Amino acid sequence: MKKNHCSNKRLQYVKKNWQLYIFFLLPAVVLTFIFKYIPMGGILIAFKDYNAFKGILGSEWVGLKYFERFISSPDFMRYLLNTLKLSLFGLLWGFPVPILLALILNRVRREGIKRKIQLLIYLPNFISVIVLCGMVKIFLSPVGPVNSFLGTSTDFMSMPEAFRTIYIASGIWQGAGWGSILYTAALSNSSQELTEAAVVDGANVFQQIWHVDLPAIKNVIVIQFILQAGNIMSIGFEKAYALQTDMNIPASEILATYVYKIGLLNGDYGFSTAVGLFNSIINVILLVFVNKVVSKLNDGQGI
Repeated sequence: MKKNHCSNKRLQYVKKNWQLYIFFLLPAVVLTFIFKYIPMGGILIAFKDYNAFKGILGSEWVGLKYFERFISSPDFMRYLLNTLKLSLFGLLWGFPVPILLALILNRVRREGIKRKIQLLIYLPNFISVIVLCGMVKIFLSPVGPVNSFLGTSTDFMSMPEAFRTIYIASGIWQGAGWGSILYTAALSNSSQELTEAAVVDGANVFQQIWHVDLPAIKNVIVIQFILQAGNIMSIGFEKAYALQTDMNIPASEILATYVYKIGLLNGDYGFSTAVGLFNSIINVILLVFVNKVVSKLNDGQGI
């Protein structure tokens, strides 16, 4: 009864203020439809022997030919596992870091020092991915600062076993500070009375964080985890491609770089679209699965 009452009340509000909804929502809906939904018609290329002169509709229908070709490829599992390993390990190591940074920053009471620390940790986010990859290659080159410090001349960029660590560590350095902004904002709205009460009760810093700070950002953490887990297969090709060398390809070749090479460099548009569509389908399945699991663990609260 309460749900029906709330839904009726919301419907009445929408009817009363329909002009505002049209004014604010219509431009966004139209732009989303034009730039998001209309291009989805290009998915048909995955099921056709695409010919640029005949167009999408005029090209010959081949059904699931490209999907079967990709799945039966001897490199299929390698590309899939490389993508999953980069994403899963990136999520495992990278997801907690912004939360820890936000919790630490929340404990800094002097505003001047806090602003300087925030400036330092936010700054890497504004470095271009290509510039970042160039910096990584210079630092890890045989004559770079890392080898000078270690007293060695190892070419880390040519080592497949080092690629994953380099990729994930550089990603954490670049994005962790910027990712902490959301948690810092949520913590700024947490109840100061609860913190003061915890201090009066004799709670130490770790107990305050566990019982006061973390519950204040619990919902934000859940939503961010679902969104990031749903994008496990959606790591961009730019960074992996820029850090790729002939020697580390066994570890650095992922689905995104494979699609780029097959589609844009080799011109096999139908096959590359099929691989990209396969990637997107896996993403959707993972997003739904993670949302279901987290909602059950979080008393039915998901996205």
